[in-house]
Amino acid sequence: MAKVEFIGHSCFQISFSPSKDETVRVLIDPFDDSIGLAMPSLSAEIVLITHNHSDHNNIKRVKGSPFLVSGAGEYEIKKIFIEGISSFHDDSEGKERGGNTIYTIEGENIRFCHLGDLGQKQLSEEQLEKIGIVDVLMIPVGGTYTIDALSAQKIISQIEPKIVIPMHYAVPNLKIKLDRVENFLKAFGKSQLVPHDKLVVKAGSLPEDEMEIVLLKTS
Repeated sequence: MAKVEFIGHSCFQISFSPSKDETVRVLIDPFDDSIGLAMPSLSAEIVLITHNHSDHNNIKRVKGSPFLVSGAGEYEIKKIFIEGISSFHDDSEGKERGGNTIYTIEGENIRFCHLGDLGQKQLSEEQLEKIGIVDVLMIPVGGTYTIDALSAQKIISQIEPKIVIPMHYAVPNLKIKLDRVENFLKAFGKSQLVPHDKLVVKAGSLPEDEMEIVLLKTS
């Protein structure tokens, strides 16, 4: 079983329990308060940074001495398997905004994928091969600095995940101008979706026939 909490913007905390007396917390893209949102001080065993922008790399806010991953490569930490996959922050091979790291995170037979600030309108065959089968996909949908709702649809059709969680969209107090998540939800006919406090995922109870979109409240 894994628990997913949405901290805000592109920041998530995924908690795994690989053994009875152990919890491994993976924190992705902690943000700086300068964006208008308050980043809570959280503890984590592993921190993933998709790129070195202030709204994604506030490592100083993380308690403890976490294992830090900030680029491409394969890692195994506390029975959690992580792969960083190189990608671009724009659709011009990084000429506008540089690089971005996609992460796959696997634990307890559940495979997550966090796309970071992906700006590519399409993933390459090599990227798709590395991403592999995905149970839960975290995807930016707010446009401007990343893919928008339309491009997100195309990326989702490439990956074919079982569950999709949108991120990096306009919320109250955010100083970065982004599209609202409603644009993305309407594209899938989910305009009345009720946000959840968290997502609890079990390997044996993932959706089989139809992809689910889950909207999470910020914690």
